[in-house]
Amino acid sequence: MSDLKKEAESLDKSATALRKVSHHTAKPLHEFKAEADDLSALGKLGALLHATDDIRDGMHKLAKLTHALDEEWQAEAKLMGEVSDAFDLLDVLLAAAARGKKG
Repeated sequence: MSDLKKEAESLDKSATALRKVSHHTAKPLHEFKAEADDLSALGKLGALLHATDDIRDGMHKLAKLTHALDEEWQAEAKLMGEVSDAFDLLDVLLAAAARGKKG
């Protein structure tokens, strides 16, 4: 039964850490998106005008992918929390069943 408790604690800690990822990525992601719209230095070089559009598009795509990844991490963190809660409940139920058999 203690193995379930350890596993539940581990999952809970991992889920908590995963939920905090967006706190660390929000500001850099916002700054990255803002820079994608301000590529004026590249635009002044006529030959790189097309490259500027490609770079801007690539930066926007990377920002969208990062946002999608963050959403996936949040969903995974939620699932891990639910599994942790289930393990906690199972541990309690197994302990109660063991007490019932002894008594």
